[in-house]
Amino acid sequence: MNTNSASALQTPFEHEMAERLVESLQLEVASEDIDPVAPLFGEGLGLDSIDALEIALLIGRDYAVTLRSDDPDNKRIFGSLRSLCDYVLAHRPAA
Repeated sequence: MNTNSASALQTPFEHEMAERLVESLQLEVASEDIDPVAPLFGEGLGLDSIDALEIALLIGRDYAVTLRSDDPDNKRIFGSLRSLCDYVLAHRPAA
């Protein structure tokens, strides 16, 4: 999945999130092989709506960021690992 292009290199936070997703969702892919700009759902990692709920729980528990099912921006937020990480970084409480 990793295309080795400059845009596909994971940031440290994206790698952390990828590791948590692999563990939480029991994905059969190495965290470092997740392309941060590839879709999470459908053709990308092939996640589904149940996985979205699991991700929302993970984000809420680990980063204190609430993801709501009725948010009109969910398609963008869950669009890729990078967009999910960008959202979490922008909305998590200051340490």
